[in-house]
Amino acid sequence: MNYYFKRILENKTFDEAVEVIREALKAEGFGIVSDLDMRGTLKNKIDVDIRNYRILGACNPSFAYRSLQSEPAIGTLLPCNVVVQELGEDRIEIDIIDPLVAMQVVENEAVKAIATEIHTKLEKVINAI
Repeated sequence: MNYYFKRILENKTFDEAVEVIREALKAEGFGIVSDLDMRGTLKNKIDVDIRNYRILGACNPSFAYRSLQSEPAIGTLLPCNVVVQELGEDRIEIDIIDPLVAMQVVENEAVKAIATEIHTKLEKVINAI
């Protein structure tokens, strides 16, 4: 079982791909609560150069609230991470965590039901881009 959804975008710049995924997430009720620029961070911290690579933390407030009500420590597994990485010129890979796989470690049926709903929404996101 793969632990993430994947899509390759052709003929898009890195910044365009970031905007495309942000809009697709928004359309399914997700907002971005964190945005980690790995390229900039690694350059700044350990002076290495890598390709463009960003990790967006996507959160749907309703799902987050319901999850917290069912499992108080669920925040250790939140938010849903979305990776945008440059493979080459105008070729971008987008990866989104599959919450069904991520939540397998949680022994709580309510959380698993919520993860199923989120899985469906994130599948729509990846198919929309």
